[in-house]
Amino acid sequence: MSEELLRLEGLSIDYRVKGGKLSAVNNVDMTINKGEIFAVVGESGCGKSTVAHSILRLLPGKNAEVTGKVMFKGENLLEVPDVRMEQIRGKEIGMIFQNPLDSLNPVFRVGNQVQEAIMLDKVDKVEAWNKAVDLFRSVRMPDAEERAMSFPHELSGGMRQRVMIAMMLSRNPELLIADEPTTALDVTIEAQILEIIKNLRDEFNTAVMLITHNFGLVAEVADRIGVMYAGEMIETGDVYEIFRNPRHPYTKLLMQALPRQTKKQGRLQTIDGTVPRITEKKPECRFANRCPFAQERCRNEAPPFTNVGEGHMCRCFLAEEVK
Repeated sequence: MSEELLRLEGLSIDYRVKGGKLSAVNNVDMTINKGEIFAVVGESGCGKSTVAHSILRLLPGKNAEVTGKVMFKGENLLEVPDVRMEQIRGKEIGMIFQNPLDSLNPVFRVGNQVQEAIMLDKVDKVEAWNKAVDLFRSVRMPDAEERAMSFPHELSGGMRQRVMIAMMLSRNPELLIADEPTTALDVTIEAQILEIIKNLRDEFNTAVMLITHNFGLVAEVADRIGVMYAGEMIETGDVYEIFRNPRHPYTKLLMQALPRQTKKQGRLQTIDGTVPRITEKKPECRFANRCPFAQERCRNEAPPFTNVGEGHMCRCFLAEEVK
């Protein structure tokens, strides 16, 4: 049986904005087990990155109201002291941000930046440098020793992403949060980065929370999937179960939007409308205004997150009816 590493219980995040509150995340429940890759999928603006930042308490500004629990190895990260949180960041939970160029210091060589992270664990300078170069090799950095002497602007997007992965793995975290790690990369480099993440999971038993808007790429690497919409987790389950038997209408529409093998299969499905901006919480399904199966009940009641199969959860009245 898989051992639980991270569990979110009723996580809600509201931002104070002019005229009220913006509901960025609402009542999210999910678990990530040791050594598994859990992919969080959804459109831009659905709250994926907000959830990731809340785990490490990195939400910008001071106008966010966070409720619920973020349980990591028995500790609620929303309640631990700042000193303990600093120990957890990087050492126990690492994070790869969307744009590596923004995350790297432009005036220091990339090898020195990884070396600095390793030295936080009281490793001497020479040993830390050698380990940094070894990490570059493990993430398939070409000419690792030479690239370690480069500045961030001298590297391609794929190489900078490799630097960030090496930096996050330098302290052997138990959980790695990868926030859109392949954004702006071409498909060849994208495949290589995902293969690196998968191999590192297999080698170090590192759990990975992979955040992406691309449903197609998770099929190759993820063990389980969580689909988010308008700040809510609407469906979770085993990757094969989700692809074989999606239960939420939004998940089904995302599946129909995947590229086909032949042109004869017709045009790709599109989903009319956009993710709504929720400034007033109402008892309703947040997908109702875009759902082709919406009923009056969907506009007056919030569907519960219910079990519709073995480990398969769904937030939809329709899924309840066919359970």
